[in-house]
Amino acid sequence: MTDDYPALRAMADRVPAVPDLRPPEIADGMVHLALVPDLRHGATVELIHRQLAAQLSPPGRVIPAPPLEAPALGLLRRPDLAVLPTPTARPLLVVEVVAPHFLKVDHRARTRDYAAMGIPLHLLVDPRPGTGIVHSEPNYTRRTDFVFGDVITVGPWTLDTGVLRTYAG
Repeated sequence: MTDDYPALRAMADRVPAVPDLRPPEIADGMVHLALVPDLRHGATVELIHRQLAAQLSPPGRVIPAPPLEAPALGLLRRPDLAVLPTPTARPLLVVEVVAPHFLKVDHRARTRDYAAMGIPLHLLVDPRPGTGIVHSEPNYTRRTDFVFGDVITVGPWTLDTGVLRTYAG
């Protein structure tokens, strides 16, 4: 556990629930607050959720916005979606849909943090240009880029990105 993590966690726990703010995250030695993304972001997350949930047996293991905590790494992250083999297990996959105002966080820091947490797969979807990346292999040493319209493989799952829309469209 990083020395300052308990204090950061206590600070994050004291942040009151505010309708336009997401729950706090901890990374890079700081508590981070972010605005709730708009409806277009939510629609993209929901379309991915439906496709993943339809391929899981038993259903119901795709969880929206679970808190993922790694105190030893000083991390508390809240991905848009996660696929969990059991409710208390480490995710097999985390999904992040880039919000218009968080390019650097979603593309760099979150990818780095999920790799450090040992999560095998990370799907990053960017509706601004209509592209994405599947990060896989240990520490995300394999990167597979795609554009909206492609049918992609993410671990054992297949996703049709043709149903996704750019923020402009």
